[in-house]
Amino acid sequence: MIVVTGATGKLGRFVVEGLLKKVPANQVAVAVRDPDKAKDLAARGVQVRRVDYSQPGTLDGAFAKGDTVLLISANEVGKRFPQHSAVIDAAKKAGVKRLAYTSILSADTTGIALAAEHKATEEALRASGVPFTFLRNGWYFENYTENLAPALQYGVVQGSAKDGRVAPASREDYADAAVAVLTGTGHEGQVYELAGDTAFTMTEYAAEVSRQSGKAVAYVDLPAPEYSAALVKVGLPKPYADILADADAGLAKGELFNDSHTLSRLIGRPTTKLAEAVGAALKAR
Repeated sequence: MIVVTGATGKLGRFVVEGLLKKVPANQVAVAVRDPDKAKDLAARGVQVRRVDYSQPGTLDGAFAKGDTVLLISANEVGKRFPQHSAVIDAAKKAGVKRLAYTSILSADTTGIALAAEHKATEEALRASGVPFTFLRNGWYFENYTENLAPALQYGVVQGSAKDGRVAPASREDYADAAVAVLTGTGHEGQVYELAGDTAFTMTEYAAEVSRQSGKAVAYVDLPAPEYSAALVKVGLPKPYADILADADAGLAKGELFNDSHTLSRLIGRPTTKLAEAVGAALKAR
């Protein structure tokens, strides 16, 4: 059985759909906080298990001996390590065959604050003795393209990235990599640094948005504290705004750049291009 945690999230949905193209539905299970959100999957023959990372008791029976598990990292920054640890403990107790974890690019060496919980999770998984695969996902195109509305409204993309280059890929790209690892062989003990095939600066991103939208959009670089304050002004909690500003400062130093092309090799196709991502986002508006 292949078990996907967090399967009703944005990444998880793509993973499950990808799995259902490769294996029978009765070989796929989803571990989700709200089973109602997975009713459509249950109707297709997928086994639905209620699991809450924050309630370790719900993890009893979530996994079985021989399962292959994908632990999609939790979205509550600051609470993720204990949540992930509970999943790892349950997986070890159950005797799962392998646990793949969606980590972050260069988790063990990067200086960005967002990586701390990922690094701790990787260390806990290594120490557990559970066979593992680390999917160190780079930045997502959606981190940018899902926030096009204010950029188009005000003609500005703000950040603290300077001239740093980032190599994002789409959620679907990263999901396809997870599917390849979950259904393939030879991935035990592997650490995959995953990023898009091509990199760009935020100035180049703004220029692409301008080109396709027909509206003038410019990149405005700010010191990290000012960028954090701008994010707070539009409604983000300050701790999260600080983390995003810190990540942008890391981007400026090359922390979110990788040109290994490991992702495209894993999925057997080129990753999503900047023009494609921007075009799809504008079309979806």
